[in-house]
Amino acid sequence: MNTKRLTIMTEIAIMAALAYILGMIKLFQMPQGGSISLIMLPIAIIALRRGVVPGLITGFLVGELDHLIGGYVVHPVQLLLDYPIAYTAIGLVGFARPATGVPQLGKVWSFLFAGIAIRFLCHFTSGIVWFGSYAPEGMPVATYSALYNLSYLVPEFIITGIVLTLLAKKAPQQILLARSYTS
Repeated sequence: MNTKRLTIMTEIAIMAALAYILGMIKLFQMPQGGSISLIMLPIAIIALRRGVVPGLITGFLVGELDHLIGGYVVHPVQLLLDYPIAYTAIGLVGFARPATGVPQLGKVWSFLFAGIAIRFLCHFTSGIVWFGSYAPEGMPVATYSALYNLSYLVPEFIITGIVLTLLAKKAPQQILLARSYTS
């Protein structure tokens, strides 16, 4: 195995573990699942450092860690939507990674938004199909699912985007730019 590939695999493992740990440090915990944390930050960082595929792999691993260590599963499709697919989507931030130099912040925010939009659709769908019984009486299930999921995903998106922006401005060489390795 060459040095570059081993380095990327090591970074993926470290970022997946870091994401899981940051996910345990919750700024706010929702009553039926979901929270505001920095769980998406390491996924976005590895995607910006190494590209889309490492970002997607890291997101998948984070989703599986979240599922295996503390997930709540009522159906196999719900498992896929709420865990691996939802977190894998955050790896789309890797599309903002330029061939050289620091990523443009507008692109970073755009692809972070795309990833969180897919994550929202996963949780929203899961909420409608499997968790609609939590909706208050008289409230449409779709409205409840949308409001519930947006109440923690929007702040998480904003916080992650702000931290990525600060990292891009203050420490781009150390955090966002991977060194070149010769094999």
